[in-house]
Amino acid sequence: MNGQQRSDIQEGLEVAIILKKDQRSGMKTKGIVKDILTNSSFHPHGIKVRLTDGQVGRVAEIIK
Repeated sequence: MNGQQRSDIQEGLEVAIILKKDQRSGMKTKGIVKDILTNSSFHPHGIKVRLTDGQVGRVAEIIK
């Protein structure tokens, strides 16, 4: 799943995000969602989240 729908993402979910500094390279960072920062129900570049380790980025994929 991609991370464009807010309804697909919950706290505690394992996701791969793209950090702001990695947007050009597309390098993904894995982690567990702590907070959902995007208020809208859809975002074309991915829902912005904060991971449990404090990193912030947009969800590129949801890991099952």
